Amino acid sequence: MKHMDLLKQTGRTEMVVGWYHSHPGFGCWLSSVDVTTQQSFEALHPRAVALVVDPIQSVKGNVMLDAFRSINPLTVNPRLCAPTAEARQITSNMGHLVRPSLVSTVHGLGLRYYSMNCAYKLTTREQKMLMRLNQKTWIDGMKIRKFSACEQSNSDNIQEMLKLAQIFTKDITGEKPANTSEQQIKRYGRLDAKQKLEE
Repeated sequence: MKHMDLLKQTGRTEMVVGWYHSHPGFGCWLSSVDVTTQQSFEALHPRAVALVVDPIQSVKGNVMLDAFRSINPLTVNPRLCAPTAEARQITSNMGHLVRPSLVSTVHGLGLRYYSMNCAYKLTTREQKMLMRLNQKTWIDGMKIRKFSACEQSNSDNIQEMLKLAQIFTKDITGEKPANTSEQQIKRYGRLDAKQKLEE
């Protein structure tokens, strides 16, 4: 509550609708402290969501994350007290649920909190951008290389291009007019100098 009051003083009037944290290498579940934190968030805003991310188990193209909300103990065992509020409205997500892991079940999934369906979409541009970030040489263009290493690399490239050009001119001058299938059979297994030069 104090956090919200401080945000209002700075001119930020947005409502907090959830919080996130990570369990690196342990999977996605809520500990007892996390459940208590989630219950306090839900006291401020009844639709608050807890998001847990596991960056270690996440693999390329498949981020491991899960969203949770707490279960009111009065709704689980209604004999404890008379209900003071309406039951929470939920929509069905049957067919989209992922089987819970044993670790999350041991930590109270289904008793103290429940999992929500997480779906996110990437546009084709976002997918291309993310795939380019994973390339090994995307940052090499920003690195400043030593002049001697750059000079040696350029010299090696020029020497290779000269050798390929000599092979290509030899292939062109030595060819007799023949049909394309004979040329392909003759060149099979040999270095294609023209293709290498174009690359």
